[in-house]
Amino acid sequence: MIIPAIDLIDGKTVRLYQGDYQQKTNYQQTPEELAERYYQQGAKILHLVDLDGAKDSNKRQTKRLKEIISVAKMPVQVGGGVRCQQDVDDLLALGASKVVIGSLAIKQPELVKSWFSIYGKDKIVLALDVQINEQGDKLLPTHGWIEQSNTTLEQLLDFYGEDNVSQVLCTDISKDGTLTGSNVELYQQLKQQYPNIFWQASGGIGSLDDIRNVATSGADGIILGRALLEGKFTLAEAITCWQNA
Repeated sequence: MIIPAIDLIDGKTVRLYQGDYQQKTNYQQTPEELAERYYQQGAKILHLVDLDGAKDSNKRQTKRLKEIISVAKMPVQVGGGVRCQQDVDDLLALGASKVVIGSLAIKQPELVKSWFSIYGKDKIVLALDVQINEQGDKLLPTHGWIEQSNTTLEQLLDFYGEDNVSQVLCTDISKDGTLTGSNVELYQQLKQQYPNIFWQASGGIGSLDDIRNVATSGADGIILGRALLEGKFTLAEAITCWQNA
């Protein structure tokens, strides 16, 4: 499945390079225009990220998120700065089909684990972004990749249990925003280790060949951001490539 992404700062479409707020690119297309274009080209779900909320949960772009979700003609999974249960309630009330939870899933796993029982596993996507060190450990930094942690991806997933987790969005931070190709080996490993999880791959896609490689890795879906915004290919072309891989 191809999942187009829209990242928001101050209500406008942006992209960050490797999660760095100092390396921001602004795009002229509005989120509403993009949502309509992606729907027309065959998108079945939209990935919406509130980067203001991710940096400071008190600055969540609630009004903009609601405006975008209300005009999108497909389900929208929303992430960025979920810090408490009220945040989950608020995003679902705005119309989000799923809530994407990143840093909190690492910082307060007991709390987030309880939400799978409350909301059902189909309402929650864990966003587990990895920094792979020289030893090959898949470490999980938090808060927009600003804070380091010693927790590995496997440790956290084993804590949650494969029966609880339905979907995981996994980004190799070193690839994010680079258009240099995805970490195919990472997704091969993860799908073999946790076959029942729907894996959303993210980071580094710059060509249709990159999509083809991820499609054959075992990943179940792929998030596309910068490549679509910069016209490397159309969403329709990406969907066709994924289906034919």
